[in-house]
Parts: sequence; structure tokens; C-alpha cells
Amino acid sequence: MKTETTTKDVLMKNAQQNMQALIKDIGLTDRQKLAATCRILFDKGHDSGLAGQITCRSDKPETFITQRFGLGFDEISAENLIEVDQDLTPLNGEGMANPANRFHTWIYKEHPEVNCIIHTHPTYIAALSMLKVPLMISQMDTCGLYNDCSFVADWPGVPVGNEEGILISKALGNNRAVFLAHHGQLVTGRNIEEACNLAILIERAAKLQLIAMAAGEIQPLPEELAQEAHDWVSTDKRNKVNFAYYVRQALKNHNDCI
Repeated sequence: MKTETTTKDVLMKNAQQNMQALIKDIGLTDRQKLAATCRILFDKGHDSGLAGQITCRSDKPETFITQRFGLGFDEISAENLIEVDQDLTPLNGEGMANPANRFHTWIYKEHPEVNCIIHTHPTYIAALSMLKVPLMISQMDTCGLYNDCSFVADWPGVPVGNEEGILISKALGNNRAVFLAHHGQLVTGRNIEEACNLAILIERAAKLQLIAMAAGEIQPLPEELAQEAHDWVSTDKRNKVNFAYYVRQALKNHNDCI
């Protein structure tokens, strides 16, 4: 075996280089990716009626693409997404955005690195939020959120005012996710793929936490190893490879979305 004495650092670097060289990115537009994300998250249990919003920046300054209010995640397609400005006014004058999208505009304004935002109320996140405890990352699969999820302990009420936008934008800080007590979750991404992966991951983390809390006391991960795992699963290519798999899953049941 040629790699028998190769160090872990080198093996990890080689694996990342192979991913870049051997696995092609999926050829979808942002509209198609956003629509696919709606269907993916519907299948992954993020549906809660008309609650929740998924947005991404458009190619026009200070505008973003989102789902049309009144449609569920399972009804979203690339064609029925709408483009709105910072006041949530549709650029083509048709339909309306979810009024709660207002806090997305604050995040985009204060965090220029963010290009996609997903806010949902999936079952396990919602249940854990009722306990008013932070999300605890203590298992290898969920390390993508290790030291990367803020906690908002005080619920500000219905999220249609500017107040929640200011609160969540500030709470996000340098992290990619926010866990909202009595409410739900919000994740951000440099692209749609990253945000989609984090949305799926945070719900799984909440599910594991609730199961573990029912059985005993959760034990912490070794900090250095947890951070290593976080960085390993958080590369742009890894996000795109994961997302492509989720898209293939979704298209088996929702081939009309793109």
C-alpha cells in the first residue's frame, strides 16, 4: 500500500484535490437551485405550512429571489419564484413575498458575504427551541455547525418588523447559523448549496440532541478534533457534492421544480 505511511493531513489534502478534479458541479441556475432547495427541504421535514423563507441574492444590486407567498415548499418551481427589492416589492409587480422576509434584508445588508438565507421551523428544531437551550454539537456528522451557530434566547414575536432583522443580523456575527428559542432556525451560505446543507444539518443536530438529552448527559467533543471536522465538511466543493446528491433525491419525486 503506497499510502501506508502518509500523514492524515496529506490524505485529507489529497481527498480534497480529488474531489475538485474528479467530481463535476451540477449545471443549474440559481433559480433552479433555489426551487430544488424548497423541494429538498420539504422532503426533509422543514415544511410547516406557509412558515419559512428561502432567499438568494439576484444579479441586480439590493434585490433577491424568494418564493411567492401563498405557495408551499412543495409547490415552488424555478418559474414561480419572484424577485423583490429591499422593501419586499416584486420587481415585476406580481404576487408578494412572505412579510417575514424583512429580516433577510437586514442580514444581506449587514453581511455582504451571505448570498443565501434559509429560515424554517422543522419539527426537531421547533421542539428543542421550546426548551430554550442552545444547540449542542457533540457528534461527528453535525460538526459542520461546531462553533458556528449563535443562540437567540429571547423571542421577539411575529417576525415582520425591522426589530427582528436587527436582532438576528447582530446575533449571527461571524457564524453561519442562528438557533432561535421558541421559534426555529436560520442558516446562511456563500451560495445556495452551502445554505441547503446547513439547513438539513441543523435539523439533524436538534434531533440527535433531543434523543441524547432523553438518555443522559451530553458529553463534549475534543475541541481541536471537532474544529478539524467542521473545516473538513465545510469546503465549497464538499457542499456542492452534497447538494447534488440531495437534488437527485428530490428530482425523483419533484421533477417539475426545475
